[in-house]
Parts: sequence; structure tokens; C-alpha cells
Amino acid sequence: LQFMDLKQNIKKAYFIFTVLSLACNPGESNIESSNNQTIEIQKTLTLGGAHNESAQSIVSTPDGGYAVLGYTQSMDADVSNKTNTSYDFWLLKFDTEGQQQWQHIYGGNDDDRGQEIINTSDGGYAILGSSRSGDGDVSENAGSNDFWIVKLNPFGIIEWEKSFGYSGPDNGFSILQTQDQGFLLTGALDVTASEGEGNTNRLNAARHAGGDYWIIKLDQMGELQWRRYYGGNFTDTAYAAVETQAENFIIVGSSDSDDVDINNNKGSYDFWVLKLSSDGTLLWEKSFGGSEIDEAKDITMTSDGNFLIVGNTRSHDTDVSLNNGAADVWIVKINPDGELLWEKTFGGSSFDSAQAIHKTQNNDYIIAGNSRSSDIDLIENKGQNDAWFFKIDSEGALQSQASIGGSNIDLLMDVVALENGRIVVVGNSGSADLNIPENKGFTDLLIIETKP
Repeated sequence: LQFMDLKQNIKKAYFIFTVLSLACNPGESNIESSNNQTIEIQKTLTLGGAHNESAQSIVSTPDGGYAVLGYTQSMDADVSNKTNTSYDFWLLKFDTEGQQQWQHIYGGNDDDRGQEIINTSDGGYAILGSSRSGDGDVSENAGSNDFWIVKLNPFGIIEWEKSFGYSGPDNGFSILQTQDQGFLLTGALDVTASEGEGNTNRLNAARHAGGDYWIIKLDQMGELQWRRYYGGNFTDTAYAAVETQAENFIIVGSSDSDDVDINNNKGSYDFWVLKLSSDGTLLWEKSFGGSEIDEAKDITMTSDGNFLIVGNTRSHDTDVSLNNGAADVWIVKINPDGELLWEKTFGGSSFDSAQAIHKTQNNDYIIAGNSRSSDIDLIENKGQNDAWFFKIDSEGALQSQASIGGSNIDLLMDVVALENGRIVVVGNSGSADLNIPENKGFTDLLIIETKP
């Protein structure tokens, strides 16, 4: 009897300890997500043909609508005026009600993939991506992939285009129009293939191997002003940039180098952040992350003059205070000197990642990506990767979210908030069930609109 009483007391003690542990330890959930609500979806649309399509970038347009840039391989169904099954840039314009107004195809006879679109100060657009073509709309190619920038009028008609690259794979990912009305292009340069070419007036630049951040500054008409590469002897890829109020630039991406320009690698790939002057001089560089893979994908300026950087982490040490399992979305806030102000992770026990961040008029932030999780910060999962986007406030507290998908892979690449209060997220989908109404081929361009 005494033995049975002892067993019962042990069970009671264990139960009390477990309850107290769950109540006191927020470690496996986002403690600030108590106001987490589901975002209401108004429309889910897939566009494409018999082959592969993807949306990579979206901007709101001055008329209250939006424009989507990506790439297409198809020649049928929703794709017009395409003559072969190589990849081309694909641009689609929609009105305030989400109805398609027009579309354009840009490229040549080889692989051309659009990555980012911006509005320009004259009411038109500029688009950037990578091109392997040297014909059609593309005037030249130096070998493999080149950065390809195309300046468009408000109706998508080409005004001018330029290619930049060498014999290796040089990939453009991000474009912004600068305060002097020129353009800043960011991406990756194969320094080995360029044999050290690609730097303009960078004193004491070490010639090293691998892929580097490649930053190209153009004037308003696309004429080259300067180009610089930064990195080490391994793989360094720039994905996004912002211009500061002082006309400097902050560039973000990922790096697994620990030499040349990188002084404090935390382990494997880090968020690698550069600050450049208006002429490309390196002002400072910072690495953020832990011992595993951490990759920065996008950056935005905050209303208080600081910066939010979003990406993915597999770490749970050094700068990363929490990991919910596998990979999480990781958001860091830095000041203009690169000092870490705070960091937050979002996700569940499986693989979750982010591709883009967008600041709303209310100074909230919307993050777009994908998730395989259905627990912790996630409400549900439809199967494999779902399109996942969520909103945080200025302090990083999770406010609302939505997961949309089918039984196959569904990914988000970018997000924008429109003047009418709707959020539009874009990416690609391989599903044809559950939340995804249909599939035209392999992967389709995916557009999701929320209710106002």
C-alpha cells in the first residue's frame, strides 16, 4: 500500500510539473501571437499553360491596381504571343478589381526569367532578371546568364534594355530607382568566370573565387555609372536592397564565406548585410545568424528610420534565440549602423521560409513565403508546402495569417498592400485541389487576393 501511495504521489507531482512547465515556458510558440487571426481570402487565381510559370514580384500601380512580373515557359492557355517553350519574362497588369488588363512577353530564344518589377517616377516600370538570350528583345549576351534590365512605358512597351555580365552565370535579383532617378541593380556575379572583372574603381579589391554580391549603378537612361563586387571565396548572393535617406544603400543576402570582405561569419550561411555609399564604397558589413544555414531575402525601411530584414534560419544559437524546428522565418531589426535591435522567429516544427516583406500604410508588415508546418505559429497545412503569409506589428508581434494550398507544392514570392485595403500575394502552384481551383500544366503563376 505504501508503494502504491508513492506511485500515485509521483504521478501527481509529474502532472503538476508538466502543467507548470507548459504554463511558464513559451519556448515552442510565439508568445506574442495571442491576437493571431486568420486573414480572409477573397480570390485565388492560377494562370499559365501546359508548362511552367511563376510570379516573382508584384507592385501596386498608380491607378489602384497592380502589376505582376515572373516568367513563363508555355505557349498556350493564358499565355499570349509566345513563340517557343524557352522561359521568357511575363508581365501582367490588373485593375482595381483584380481583372487582367494586359500582358506582355519579353525575351529571346533562350532562358530569360524576370525577378523584380518597380514603378518608375515617369509612370512606367523597370523590370530586372536574368537572361541567356542574345536575340529577340535582348540586344546582347556575354555568356550564360546576364543581368537584364528593361525600361517600360505605362503600357508595358519597351523603351530601352541593357545586359550586364561576363561568361559565367550572373543573376540579377533586385532593382530600385534611386533618388537621383537612376537605378541600382543587385544580384550575384561569377567572379571566377569574369576573371576579376566587374569592379569599377574599387581600390585594393582582392581577386577571389566564387560568386559575389554584384552591385550595378545606372543613370536614368541605363548607362553604367559604376559596378562593384563584394564577398569572399565561397558563395555570396545579394537578394535585395534599399536606399537610405542619406542616399546610401543597404544590401542583404546570404554568405558562407569567412574571408576577404567578410570578417565575422557565424557559421555556414549567414544573413550578410552591407552598407555602401552612393559611389559604391563599402561603409560597413555585418553577419547575422547561427551555426546553421541562415539566408536573408528582403529588406524594408521602418517608420522609425531603422530596417527590417526577413529570411530563413535553421540555427538555434548565436544571434538566433529560438527555432521551432527544421527551418523558420527569421526577422531581424537593425539600425542604420548595422546594430541588431531585435530578432524574432516564426514557424512550426517543419520547414517554413519567407521571401518578401512589405510595409503597410498602418506601419504593419506583411511577410510572404511558404510553410510545411501545422503547429506552433501555423494554424493548418493542406499538404507539402503551402503558400503562407502573415502580418506583424512594428514590434514583431504576430497579428494575423493565412495558409493557402492544395496537396502539391504552393509557394509565395512577393506581397503588396493596395490602397483599397486588400493584400495581394503572388508565387506559383503545382496543386489543383483544396484551396487551388485549377492547374493548367506543371506549375502555374499564383495570385491570392484578400478581402479589404
